[in-house]
Amino acid sequence: MYFEFANVLVFLLVACGFILGSMVMGRIVRRQRPDPQKLATYECGEDTIGTAWVQFNVRFYIVALIFLIFDVEIAVLFPWTTVFVEAKAMGPLAFIEMSVFLIILLVGFAYVWVKGDLEWLTSLGEVKKAPEEEGR
Repeated sequence: MYFEFANVLVFLLVACGFILGSMVMGRIVRRQRPDPQKLATYECGEDTIGTAWVQFNVRFYIVALIFLIFDVEIAVLFPWTTVFVEAKAMGPLAFIEMSVFLIILLVGFAYVWVKGDLEWLTSLGEVKKAPEEEGR
């Protein structure tokens, strides 16, 4: 029974050997010239100012997550349309499945919208505060 998975073990060993061999060859071939200029921190061509431990607005993550969700939706919808066109027998079932998928995404989007997580500015032009900051 264990011999059935021998090809997987051989594949993993060859992959690890390839990675290890590439790293060893890179270490042998590359030049070893340490320089203070090479060790300096590089941030978009500018010298860094202050510490990297700054408070970051959580809304950036929320917008990024919403973008990823709808990006994955497009990645799922594109192959679905090609299968939907070719498979006439499965058409109604595929349409219902994709409709449920889209409804779930739209309900989630409506929830985030109604909750106000997509609003960056208030009506007066001030930055909207997080709920935990409003009670202070």
